[in-house]
Amino acid sequence: METNANVYSNDKITVTYEPSCCANAGICALQLSDVFRKSVIPWIDLEGAQTDAIINQVDKCPSGALKYYLHKKDVA
Repeated sequence: METNANVYSNDKITVTYEPSCCANAGICALQLSDVFRKSVIPWIDLEGAQTDAIINQVDKCPSGALKYYLHKKDVA
């Protein structure tokens, strides 16, 4: 089974990163550096900002290398 080391999740959201698509514009790290960190591994820390701020930043990715998926909440 192949693993993808470029998948980052918390209880609300999963962010994926596809380095082969990345234009290296650096917008993510410049505008939301508490989540998208240049010199730390893992470089994406989803605890660094609220989910809506992360979504807003991922939507700004010019190359589409960053994507997100919201986790469904159980309705009981």
